Amino acid sequence: MIKSLLVSVLCIGMLFSCKEHPEEVKKLPRVAIAGIGIESSTFSPAQTHEEAFHARIGDSIFGRYDFFDEASDFRNRAEWIPTLLGKSLPGGTVTKEAYDSMVDKTLKMLKENGPYDGLWFDIHGAMSVEGLIDAEGDLIKRIREVIGTDVLISTSMDLHGNVSEKLAKHSDLITCYRMAPHEDAIESKARSINNLLERLEKGKGKPKYKAWIPVPILLPGEKTSTRIEPGKSLYGKIPALVAQDGVIDAAIWMGYPWADESRNHGVVMAVGDSKEQVTKTAEDLAEAYWEVRNEFEFVAPVASLDESLKLALGSEDAPYIISDMGDNPTAGGAGDVTWTLRELLARKEFKSVQGPSLIYASIPGPELIKEALKVGVGGSVSAMAGAEVDNRFAPPLLLEGTITAIKEGDRDAEVEVVVKIGSIHVIVTRKRKPYHQEKDFTDLGLSPRETDIVVVKIGYLVPELYEMRKGWTMALTPGGVDQDLKRLDYKNIKRPMFPLDTNMDTPDLNARLLSISNQLK
Repeated sequence: MIKSLLVSVLCIGMLFSCKEHPEEVKKLPRVAIAGIGIESSTFSPAQTHEEAFHARIGDSIFGRYDFFDEASDFRNRAEWIPTLLGKSLPGGTVTKEAYDSMVDKTLKMLKENGPYDGLWFDIHGAMSVEGLIDAEGDLIKRIREVIGTDVLISTSMDLHGNVSEKLAKHSDLITCYRMAPHEDAIESKARSINNLLERLEKGKGKPKYKAWIPVPILLPGEKTSTRIEPGKSLYGKIPALVAQDGVIDAAIWMGYPWADESRNHGVVMAVGDSKEQVTKTAEDLAEAYWEVRNEFEFVAPVASLDESLKLALGSEDAPYIISDMGDNPTAGGAGDVTWTLRELLARKEFKSVQGPSLIYASIPGPELIKEALKVGVGGSVSAMAGAEVDNRFAPPLLLEGTITAIKEGDRDAEVEVVVKIGSIHVIVTRKRKPYHQEKDFTDLGLSPRETDIVVVKIGYLVPELYEMRKGWTMALTPGGVDQDLKRLDYKNIKRPMFPLDTNMDTPDLNARLLSISNQLK
């Protein structure tokens, strides 16, 4: 009895001791979350405004990622301070007003809730902003000015982003996707967080070395897919290299070819604690990248729209998918170029309802949406659509047909309408939307697997469409993300640049070791 009482008193004493000396209890690291992400084409006349980013503030950010569920390992390994996270569909240049508004909100929250041990910086890396030549570099520097140089920043990116020296300098840990299409996006983001937490938990702090190597190659994503060689083997080298002692992570960025900025080019980086291994890893990857530059090819057959249609109409299996590449909204196209749809509607094969079935996804048409909502499903509509933003290649198009479906409430499109014109089902939206999943079609009463031809504003096919296809051609159509880079009027990218300058000398691929401290200088 007395023994039990003594034990109880001892336990109570220990409890009070812990309260009196809280420093004896191991504290979780305080980690902020911030990021603004978009892929912006400066060759598109479109502009991107703040509402396109659907910015999440505070704890609502957790809902974007499964790995931040309340019971998840990540959630319980740190005291998280989420600020602002804005992610937009690819589009045109971001207005300075939109950028400043989101940045001001981010910095205000960071000031109010510091200090921090770490920051997870979740960006795309190809954001263009009016009046800036390096938006992400500007953003991370302004964040550094608020949180200080001692805070460990882990930057997570798309492999089609751009890593300027400024962005590399202010990032302590940095990584990007290793697959295109980006089937490893969530895995890559989780890796960037885990790298951050492990450094904080083990008290290791900043890595001792960062190697940055600009590689003068600029290619469209459709030529650098990791589904095929040489991209498959090139990115396949990374896991073994990062498994070495002294290397934390390494990455290859292909860069973004549809913005005319000096930072737009390939980059290789490695970070870690061994100068020798970090340097060698970065240089090995950069040299491997340069060596295979002539081997990159389009991931699928490429042809004119007319040639693509001949192949599709001659195919015995359905669906035959045609990528309307030039106006791909998931690469930065305006999404409302009418050129391809105009060509389709003019062809005699699709004039009759008995003609080959075709789905066209999609074209924005607010005027047609308004009329469709008046007449409803089954009603007839005659209204203009498309070319409100990008009318350089074809004017707005008059669509006359029968409404077969109306769907309201989509996050991107807001309202979707299907118009049957001859044997073509045209998907019209209030605002632009990419069509990547089978559900995007079936929710509108369409059956893409049973349709002869599906024309989608996309480049390389995302996994669901890729698995669905029975035939596939990427059509060289016009738009803000023209796949023929030699037709683009570059003025600001660094030259020489492969493949624009075919006779260029071998570039300097020696690693630039970036400083770790005094980063605001």
